[in-house]
Amino acid sequence: MGLLDDKVVLVNGGSQGVGAAIARAAVREGAVVAVSGRRPEPGEALVAELTEAGGKALFVRADLADAEQAKASVAEVVAAYGRVDCLVNSAGLTSRGTLLDTTPELFDQHIAINLKAPFFAMQAAVADMVGRKAPGTIVNIITSSAHGGQPFLAPYVAAKAGLIGLTRNAAHAHRWDRVRINGLNIGWTATEGEDATQKAFHAAGDDWLEQAAARLPMGKLGQPDEIADFVVLLLSDRSGVVTGSVIDWDQNVLGGLD
Repeated sequence: MGLLDDKVVLVNGGSQGVGAAIARAAVREGAVVAVSGRRPEPGEALVAELTEAGGKALFVRADLADAEQAKASVAEVVAAYGRVDCLVNSAGLTSRGTLLDTTPELFDQHIAINLKAPFFAMQAAVADMVGRKAPGTIVNIITSSAHGGQPFLAPYVAAKAGLIGLTRNAAHAHRWDRVRINGLNIGWTATEGEDATQKAFHAAGDDWLEQAAARLPMGKLGQPDEIADFVVLLLSDRSGVVTGSVIDWDQNVLGGLD
């Protein structure tokens, strides 16, 4: 028996990185999985991988910066499988900007991807769950930077801090519907996107990952497959009654000082 047997799981922003790892873990635990993304190539490649491994998977093409497409990602899964039992909002924009140099356009991009897309995907998913009078679970992938973060992440922090508030608000609003909504504040994570970000914004060399890992307490960055296992637990009945929790998943201890 898998933790997600016969569950229909939508992973928004699931074609690569943490989202793709969550999709793989969900399929391993018995779920039918849909992954959404803007680019069809990685999304369709992931679906082919999951299908070849014996899973059942669907790619939904969606530009999540558009709220209507975020809602439509849920509608497409409902049309294909009859329902959405679990939603993961894992899409994230991490382009850099400080308080002093962030343009209104950059700020709006962060709000669109990091806050507005989860809001309207949750709206559609919860409407499906409530309409069926069925329980459901949602996990929002947030960030430990939402507690304050680096100066160069100002618009990112603003949007993700908003997602923390939204997670708790929605969990409280729908607790009597048995819809459990939780968030995960992940720290620095080894993904394809992070590699591109380090090279684009910080002039990092090909060995940046090894150098960064050597400076961290556990000797490595967060690993997508480990995060995915934790997300699957939160999506499953094994996480019990937990709702409205925003869990810090990192090796830096908040409030700890040397």
